[in-house]
Amino acid sequence: MSYTILDLEWDSVFYKPKNRFVNQILQIGAVKLDRNFKVIDTFERTIRSDIADKVSQRFMALTGITTEDMLKGVPLSTAVLEYNAWIDEDTVTMTWSNSDLYTVMDNEKTLIKGIKFNIDYYLDLQSYIQNEMKLLGYEINSQIALCDAAEKLGVTTDGYELHTAKDDSMLCAALLKKFFNKKRFFSMVQDTSQNNFFKRLAYKPIYIDDINSKYIDKNQLEFLCDKCGSEAKRVEAWKYRNRWFFSVFYCEKCDRKFAARICFKKEYDSVVVKRKTFEYKKPTPKENKEDNK
Repeated sequence: MSYTILDLEWDSVFYKPKNRFVNQILQIGAVKLDRNFKVIDTFERTIRSDIADKVSQRFMALTGITTEDMLKGVPLSTAVLEYNAWIDEDTVTMTWSNSDLYTVMDNEKTLIKGIKFNIDYYLDLQSYIQNEMKLLGYEINSQIALCDAAEKLGVTTDGYELHTAKDDSMLCAALLKKFFNKKRFFSMVQDTSQNNFFKRLAYKPIYIDDINSKYIDKNQLEFLCDKCGSEAKRVEAWKYRNRWFFSVFYCEKCDRKFAARICFKKEYDSVVVKRKTFEYKKPTPKENKEDNK
């Protein structure tokens, strides 16, 4: 098994046929690693856009890629086919966060129908490195940027042109080599041919707003008293606001009312349920009026 780190640079442009913005890939960069994570080959292509005649100022400032550079590039379809010919079979492809995969899927569907990146096995390198950092005692509450992770972990960024696809891939390789743990690494590798990997990734979770939805397990709508644990009876109709259903329950044993709320989020093949109970507060006339709107 071999290893490839893939990085993309993209620019957002309005695409009239779809009447929306598309993150068009304008540079593909990758490094190929041996079993000891030594860089043995690199890949880099600048893409000529099929839907824009210039790059944005933001993109140029971030990547250093000018409109002139872009116009001298190759078509995206050509670049992807060349990348597929370059990458080894049975390889683990890594990207810094899975956001590149969303861009890949959108470009495949919108701009190069019928041509796909070869990604057989996948690992989110950002998640892997963040997990290693947490094991080292770092407190991380949100996704960390590549350069920030390198700085915290003492991996130098000198000599790298950050925000260029190939050099970002090289920096990722340096981080991986320094913090590789075989068991934890392969526990996070995913086989993209299994479990509808890309369909799951493309699926957008939805919050259920119909209390009679077939996706709601009616048993979940029952609540026990938050004080004594006895079965409580719902005494008001469910109301929906801001992704949550609200109602009031009565515990006969405690002779008290309490409020409850529940949220249902439909994932690809499951429903995530969140439940909360809290003290019942009799609504004011103003609140009643708003609820009846």
